[in-house]
Amino acid sequence: MALSSPQLGAALGKPVRLTVRGGAFQGVLQYLSPDRRLLLRAVKNLETGRSTPGVKLFFEHEIVSVEVLDELDSGNGATVLSECTSAAEGNGDKGADTGQADCSPWSSPGIFPESQPRALNSLKYSLSEKEEEKVEYTVIDCFQQKFGPAVLHLKQQHVVSVVGEGVNLCRHGKLSWLQIATKSRIFLFDIFLLGPQAFKNGLQMVLEDKNILKVIHDCRWISDCLFHQYSVLLCNVFDTQVADVLQFSMATGGYFPHRVCTLQECLMQHLKIPSKWDALMKCRQEVASENPNIWFLRPFPPSLLQALALKAMYLLMVHSSLTDNLMSDLTAVVNDYLNAYRNGSGDHLRSTKPTCRELPKELRQLAGDQKLRREKAVKDYRMNEDGLLIRPAMKINEKNDPQKDGAHRDDRDCLPPNGAMSRISFNNQDLLCQEKHENQNQVARLWENFKPTSN
Repeated sequence: MALSSPQLGAALGKPVRLTVRGGAFQGVLQYLSPDRRLLLRAVKNLETGRSTPGVKLFFEHEIVSVEVLDELDSGNGATVLSECTSAAEGNGDKGADTGQADCSPWSSPGIFPESQPRALNSLKYSLSEKEEEKVEYTVIDCFQQKFGPAVLHLKQQHVVSVVGEGVNLCRHGKLSWLQIATKSRIFLFDIFLLGPQAFKNGLQMVLEDKNILKVIHDCRWISDCLFHQYSVLLCNVFDTQVADVLQFSMATGGYFPHRVCTLQECLMQHLKIPSKWDALMKCRQEVASENPNIWFLRPFPPSLLQALALKAMYLLMVHSSLTDNLMSDLTAVVNDYLNAYRNGSGDHLRSTKPTCRELPKELRQLAGDQKLRREKAVKDYRMNEDGLLIRPAMKINEKNDPQKDGAHRDDRDCLPPNGAMSRISFNNQDLLCQEKHENQNQVARLWENFKPTSN
């Protein structure tokens, strides 16, 4: 007889005895996925008598029967909920269809509802203030229905953002969530429940596609995790942490900062996001710091799912802002190129050879701009013994009013003042100001136009 979801749903939070092909376990039923995979905590192997810390996941095709117990370690008063035949006996190739090649249960650190951190309450409250502002996302925790269309959508993209969440995210840690955002969709892949098959069934193809730009903040950690645990070789990556340092160096005439920025600092530095989401991102960090194993809680709190979606969405936005900043010198010089001849009399062009290889003055004057930026940077920043500029840490309340703290500076403030950039005509100055305002307003437009497809 097939598993009965309503009966199992009524047993959530209760002790159960689980008989599978090759053994028997008991524990507390914590989660039931849509495709009827079971997640147990406080698990005990009834054959060996050993208890397993954390949680264990069991797939439908390996479960023989499930019983509700009056209490743990007691078989009295047990109620048989359901039975199911094995994949070989009754479900045919169902394991292959769902992409679950490995039938054995696997475990990972877990956290349970009764031990949710206090910061999670603040996160829920923050999100409940304006329900209409919530960003829509799609949670993918099984291979039926949503997984295939999600991968197909990702394969058609040119730029996506990728964020990983888990504990000690490297080859020695554990990946729980993989968030991928496009211009119109946000997908939250539950790697904890999907397992390695998520990559074999399509995510590896997306992450290794040279035609898809992956926007990641500090890709060193997730690159190590994906390669050593899932044999995924990330390529074509735009790292926002690297781009932020390069933008700082450009703005200061070649100096480098003494430290890199966190993702939250990058968002504050390059985006003008609503203050509501600043607080939300801070709450998310507090939740994770109180208990890193929060990422393995199932079912996962909707407030945290919202934070995961926002993080992926903002990362995609900051890529656009950083690209504009890094291209600012090129844009200015090209604009000078456009006006170099056409705005003049043209008499001197009779003796000018188009094949001249001498470096034009429009390009040579960049050196003067860089000198001005270096001089301003030395005044605005302190320098350490290694010759690196000491970059102050940013705080949430500094973003909206930088004048409140003299230590806070926008890296772009190191650009020379308009009066010092004598090479730029008044028309070009207007153009640069217009571009600056457009870059600042771009996030607001993206926010208004960002309407992901609902689940």
